[in-house]
Amino acid sequence: MNADHVIPVILCGGSGTRLWPLSRKSFPKQFVPLIDNKSLLRLTAERLANISSRAGGTLICVAAEEHRFLVVDDLRSAGLGGDLLLEPSGRNTAAAMALAALHANCSGADPLLLFCPADHHIPDAAAFAVMVQQGLPAAEAGAIVTFGVMPSFPSTAYGYIQQGNARGDGSYAVARFIEKPRADAAQALLLQGNVLWNAGIFLVRARVLLDALSVHAADILASCRAAMNEASRETPLANKDTLATHFVRPQTEAFLACRSQSIDYAVMETHANVAVVPFMGQWSDVGSWNAVAELTPADARGNRINGQGHTLHALNTYIHAPGRTVVALGTQDLLIIDSPDALLVAQRDHAEQVKDVVAHLESAQLPQATLHRRVARPWGWYDSIDMGERFQVKRIGVKPGASLSLQKHHHRAEHWIVVRGTAEVTRGKDVFLLSENQSTYIPIGEVHRLHNPGKLDLEMIEVQSGSYLGEDDIVRLEDTYGRS
Repeated sequence: MNADHVIPVILCGGSGTRLWPLSRKSFPKQFVPLIDNKSLLRLTAERLANISSRAGGTLICVAAEEHRFLVVDDLRSAGLGGDLLLEPSGRNTAAAMALAALHANCSGADPLLLFCPADHHIPDAAAFAVMVQQGLPAAEAGAIVTFGVMPSFPSTAYGYIQQGNARGDGSYAVARFIEKPRADAAQALLLQGNVLWNAGIFLVRARVLLDALSVHAADILASCRAAMNEASRETPLANKDTLATHFVRPQTEAFLACRSQSIDYAVMETHANVAVVPFMGQWSDVGSWNAVAELTPADARGNRINGQGHTLHALNTYIHAPGRTVVALGTQDLLIIDSPDALLVAQRDHAEQVKDVVAHLESAQLPQATLHRRVARPWGWYDSIDMGERFQVKRIGVKPGASLSLQKHHHRAEHWIVVRGTAEVTRGKDVFLLSENQSTYIPIGEVHRLHNPGKLDLEMIEVQSGSYLGEDDIVRLEDTYGRS
């Protein structure tokens, strides 16, 4: 029994609102470089790289349409390509897993699928591989295998799985699934000694999952099947000469008709043949700022610092301050999260309620609820560092070989100053190079494009001036990334 025929499936949905202000809808936590300057998605891909290579380099990722180029960047950083199933809108894990199973089974191959959330932290890849290997016999025999983490404290943030009898194949029967408990109930569960945290990782044959969905959630499967029957396929131009990546888009109307439900409610809690395999290694769903804090070593007073934080007479305080100096004086049991455009200060006991902050900001129609000041683009990024009446200043970064669209603006002019690298500028009929400390001017209405011809990142300052400076004042004439 081996893992040569296991296809990894990364579930990359979710908005991570409990990690605001770092995680927002436009740039959720799975893309944020939280650990060793790597994103959780990249770390997940690296952990699955060996399993993917043994299956012939096959990998599937289910993600939001708006995040497709972020996914491509992280997979490429991990040395992987794959098929990206792009959801027009999130419909929870049952639909996401149905899409992946239908896609993997379209040729009748019926592979084993290993479903992994993109936003978990599992530092011991070898122990993870052993866990997957232990679940293979049960999955080969037709069970849906889930993996449970040996709990280290009575958490109220995780669901639990109660183990039943050993099945004789390295797995255990599932006696029951338990919702996130109250603190006293969580303590009682740990004392009984046969429970695991529900990790949300699954190993199952594609056909077994599809059959289970047809019994327990037939409407979800029907919507996903209709969407995949009319799916489109695209190979992004930017990736044709690099790692093979394909965008697969389910038909929008059929998929949007699908109801939203987790796989736990849709299938797992009622399906008869479910097995669980315990995992003894370190695991975190990085689901709150308390969980993030635990990834940073504490000093003698329990303070944990990430970035430019400083504490004085403080106790059990966590500071995340990557961009500027933040000082906590005389604080206790606080979470202090600094970002360029928003600051969160919260009692540690309220970490799970950060998502309510996002809802409050959304009701107040504040852009910080969902948007970052620094915005990712398929060609790189931009950061709006200052703005006022009739002007805006941006820092712009362009990846090697990347180009912005050929475009023009009706209401603004732009001044470009190169601060690092080399820029190839198209301005009207002229094409010319700019080096560091050189600049140019783009008049209102002039057709223009910015390209990085070098092997290093291009950074520049853009000063916009005009009567209207919104991002919708862009008329794209040509675009490498297929945007309109």
